[in-house]
Amino acid sequence: MFSLKDIIDIAVQIEQNGERVYRKAAGNIDDQLLRSVMDWLADEEARHIEWFTALKKTAPDGGNYPEQEKMGKELLQNAVGAHSFALEDADFSNMEKIEDLIEAAIEFEKDTAMFYKMLQPLIEDQKTLDQLHDIIQEEENHAQRLKTFLES
Repeated sequence: MFSLKDIIDIAVQIEQNGERVYRKAAGNIDDQLLRSVMDWLADEEARHIEWFTALKKTAPDGGNYPEQEKMGKELLQNAVGAHSFALEDADFSNMEKIEDLIEAAIEFEKDTAMFYKMLQPLIEDQKTLDQLHDIIQEEENHAQRLKTFLES
């Protein structure tokens, strides 16, 4: 119904959204420690973009089934649309508390990890699957690091 390349395109968009928003947030934060956390998260998202872009080059084409591909893309977009991947919808400049920014970032990281977990059954190559598992772990670690920062 949908190709791995379609899924990778969405993953790249998710990571680009995260990088852009984290960099913007870092530029508007006075707290040096929080700014460094936002910069680190942006760098991590940029690294994930590189990985997914490289993966797309080796991903098989979906075949020649235009109607099924269209339907699959729509289903995938609908499934992703239910989650808060669009960090840009969060207006960090209007957030009154740093805690609000951190909580929004935690939710983004959790949702991203959940999306990547949904990708796992679609990947047959063990090396790619292992790399995706590493990225899932990183996203979960990002959420945990943010949670720890919030609690301190």
